[in-house]
Amino acid sequence: MAVLTDTLRFNTQGNADSLNITRQVSDAVVKSGIQNGTVTLFTPSSTSGLTTIEYESGCLSDFRRLMDELASPEKDYAHEARWHDGNGHSHVRAALIGPSITIPFVEEKLTLGTWQQIMFVDFDVHPRQRELIVQIIGE
Repeated sequence: MAVLTDTLRFNTQGNADSLNITRQVSDAVVKSGIQNGTVTLFTPSSTSGLTTIEYESGCLSDFRRLMDELASPEKDYAHEARWHDGNGHSHVRAALIGPSITIPFVEEKLTLGTWQQIMFVDFDVHPRQRELIVQIIGE
């Protein structure tokens, strides 16, 4: 069984900037030469997360609204009392979504549903250069 580790890099705008990274992940699987296995994505960040969604404007709007309802930037956060960096809500949101996702692939094709795309979300309050760890395992 082969294990390959790579990275994806991109710039984000912060403030719940959401990126459809499905194509980049699919390309990484094909580039690996591994036919069948799993691809795990991990964001080494406490203010970003990974999930799947139907990546269209209505779902993205609904997702953003839900994040505002669950962890509003207008609420008080103990994190703010310590660091005063304005991103207490960013850490809570990232914890809710989670830092990783694993997707099986068969014959170099991700097994995502018809309307399912991989979404990276940067919840921090500033633009960032982000790096994702991509680990592909299989044969």
